Amino acid sequence: MRRELFFDHALLASGWARDVGIVVEEGVIVAIAQGASRAGADRMAGIALPGLPNLHCHAFQRGMAALAERRGSDADSFWTWRDVMYRFLARLSPDDVEAIAAFAYMEMLEAGFTTVGEFHYLHHDTDGRPYADLGEMATRIAAASAATGIGLTLLPSLYMQGGFNGAPPASGQRRFVNDAQRFLKLVERTRAIVADLPGARVGIAPHSLRAVTPDALAAMCGAMPDGPIHIHAAEQIREVDECIAALGHRPVAWLLENAPVDTRWCLIHATHMTAAEVRALAASGAVAGLCPLTEASLGDGIFAGADYLAAGGRFGIGSDSNIQIDGAAELRQLEYGQRLKRHARNVMTTPETPSAGRLLLARAVTGGAQALQQPMGELAPGRRADIVLLDPDHPDMANRDGDRWLDAWIFTAGRAAVKTVLVGGNTLVEDGRHAGRPAIEARYKNALKTLMDAV
Repeated sequence: MRRELFFDHALLASGWARDVGIVVEEGVIVAIAQGASRAGADRMAGIALPGLPNLHCHAFQRGMAALAERRGSDADSFWTWRDVMYRFLARLSPDDVEAIAAFAYMEMLEAGFTTVGEFHYLHHDTDGRPYADLGEMATRIAAASAATGIGLTLLPSLYMQGGFNGAPPASGQRRFVNDAQRFLKLVERTRAIVADLPGARVGIAPHSLRAVTPDALAAMCGAMPDGPIHIHAAEQIREVDECIAALGHRPVAWLLENAPVDTRWCLIHATHMTAAEVRALAASGAVAGLCPLTEASLGDGIFAGADYLAAGGRFGIGSDSNIQIDGAAELRQLEYGQRLKRHARNVMTTPETPSAGRLLLARAVTGGAQALQQPMGELAPGRRADIVLLDPDHPDMANRDGDRWLDAWIFTAGRAAVKTVLVGGNTLVEDGRHAGRPAIEARYKNALKTLMDAV
């Protein structure tokens, strides 16, 4: 299908431009012209930006948002939050997972995310036994992507043990667990599941160094010579301490010394690093997968953003636990965390890019595209036509232009300024609402009726 589009303003790979014509064929940008004529083209009113990649998501957790905001008997932490999560997922059916994922993906599109990396570890039935179709839950994730139109990189997660040194899985983890052989079968089944889903990619996600053995990690990397590899690393101080006790190194340092970490890797969180780890991770070419809202919610800590940026590190953003699905809010929290840590303002900037909004967007778009191995990342020929239009009539956009639009979107307006969203040249969101919202929302609400008493 061919579509000719016209934009009053667009942020291209070369910078801001006016009167931009973009020709899309089979979902891909094939031509861009500045100073173009509107004649014969569909005028798309708004300020056009490249779509945001969401590089880290656990879709089912959208259904438990705000359920862990009550003080427990002991000091609350990531680990007590995890207990709430285990209780919630203990009753999730495949239908529930599909309904929740579709709602989360719809919200992502309405917020300006056009592709999601689903770090998928909820594999089995409630008793831990595999479904008759090993890929039953992966099928539901793919169905949610198809129903909403969001791009998908599906990352089946390998979870083998409950903790370092072969600790047995807890009851709440039994739905995650596979051995290496069954996991490889799951990956192959996942490839078949998404084969007909336009633009879908499959990678692998060894859950963490506490959940996989070093030998299994090496075997999985050897069995997957291409495709993205994502892994949680150094999210919590306790995790770092346990890794040192078990493996003799901090998580990021261990991975960089013992795994083939390169440009197809994404280390999720990487919150607790030494200065040497920051420099080494940046030099590896891997992407740091940052989830600022979730990291703040869980009390994880603050990523060493300024030092990592100065070292040339690559990063992207993810909605992770989906407590708030808003790309602008994730980017804002990333910058605000740096301000709190360094007692300074406009930290995630450079002399060449003094606008915090511009730098955050540009780096998140390119880093996220790399981590998900998706042909997006900028508005340029050869890239998928994933385009987000901000509303020029939103009050926060008034009397501004260029990078000031980005600063206003990220630091003030947020998702309310997202007007229109295209994925592969197809318009999925208009006037801030996904075309399928009524049915998707109704199914989501119905699923939650039977789940709210689980926690």
